[in-house]
Amino acid sequence: ASPPAHMDQPTPPPPTTRRQARLQERRGSNVSLVLDVSSLGAVEPLCSISTPREITLHFLRNTRRPLTAAELQEAAANTQELSQEYLKIPPNFVDQAELDIPGHALKDRYKTILPNPQTRVCLWKPGAEGDGETYINANYIRGYDGTEKSYIATQGPMVNTVCDFWEMVWQERSAVIVMITKLKEKKEKCVLYWPEKTGTYGRFEVTVDEVKECDSYTLRVLTVRVQSESRQVKHYWYSSWLDHQTPACVQSVLKLVKAVQESQRALCCPGPIIVHCSAGIGRTGCFIATSIGCQQLEKTGEVDILGIVCQLRIDRGGMIQTSEQYHFLYLTLALHSRQLTGT
Repeated sequence: ASPPAHMDQPTPPPPTTRRQARLQERRGSNVSLVLDVSSLGAVEPLCSISTPREITLHFLRNTRRPLTAAELQEAAANTQELSQEYLKIPPNFVDQAELDIPGHALKDRYKTILPNPQTRVCLWKPGAEGDGETYINANYIRGYDGTEKSYIATQGPMVNTVCDFWEMVWQERSAVIVMITKLKEKKEKCVLYWPEKTGTYGRFEVTVDEVKECDSYTLRVLTVRVQSESRQVKHYWYSSWLDHQTPACVQSVLKLVKAVQESQRALCCPGPIIVHCSAGIGRTGCFIATSIGCQQLEKTGEVDILGIVCQLRIDRGGMIQTSEQYHFLYLTLALHSRQLTGT
């Protein structure tokens, strides 16, 4: 006898819920699974890698495109190719479910810009639940040649996170802060977290000892005190770079990078350079990538901008927010290369 008619029909796959679809989009898996890496640098075969996160991390860890000085100049002139290259880099954003920290949303300036758990800065604040951990939206970032904790990328302080910000400066023994945002661009981008002259932020007293107006930025020399101990911190404020955009002058960013590097080299036991804009990924990522790229050019004569951005996104998702910022990186480092070679 023939089987019932309904048994001839294949079992339909279970429907994908709307929530599942949104999660997949946020994690970037639907993009990661169809990445075309043929036009990029050397990438190892995917082998048995299967999950979207594994594919993303494999790409970010293994994709490279080192360029000589001449190749860099040629690449910087090809805007369309750079846009295509940029779009193939997985963002590696963190999903809410991956950050199991009660109450963290109250301390996030943007709910979709979260610190990657593996590299996030953990504060150990005296008096916080028995000297317990305090959350801050910040990540350690590797520097030139993979040096651990060369930078900290973080969001612009909020009213309720200013004290946490100074706790981080103190805990990490950071002596250089780079701020790349206005306080307000239509809406608040960052609160004022330093005083006109002297102010108190939690257990810290901060004094402005000197203000110097430089060509493209303002330098403040601060003294930070806790009881009988004090430390000097240099605060560089580059305020003319608007959110999601690129500066009008490439040279001004190189001047800022050089000044910050000189300050850091002068320290005997430097902590990480703290860099922030508003979200802590766009302009912040550009500054850090430029700094690393300058060191690569100076030490090897080559630069791997694609590899630098991939490394940054492992440490903090979404670093370098737009293809225009990515192109700006190439233009800035191409100029630095010409200055080094005198061409």
